[in-house]
Amino acid sequence: MAKKILIIDDEPNLVKILESRLKVNGYDVISASDGKQGLDKVRQDKPDLVILDLMLPQLHGYEVCRQLRADSAHKDIPIVMLTASGKARDIQEGINQGANAYIAKPFKPEALLGIIKALLWE
Repeated sequence: MAKKILIIDDEPNLVKILESRLKVNGYDVISASDGKQGLDKVRQDKPDLVILDLMLPQLHGYEVCRQLRADSAHKDIPIVMLTASGKARDIQEGINQGANAYIAKPFKPEALLGIIKALLWE
């Protein structure tokens, strides 16, 4: 059974690129375009991993991450923050909020796939 990945990002073009790349690599992909919708999809669809942007409508990525880590039903889902903000303090805050990995845009798709495989123990 294919692993399910949820992309929470408000950039439609990036979501399409990620969906395509992940599907070619055998993953089921779902997406959400804001933080609140992302939390709802986690609860409804129970993904195996979340790719999370920071700057989101409704709820900021840090808040989404914090809420997932505080929820016993979803606290163990790996979270990869994929965002344009690559400042050291932002990276540290992402890790502090519970992200398993932090990747700054622009990024190399192979690097993202490597992190996903490592986090999913593939």
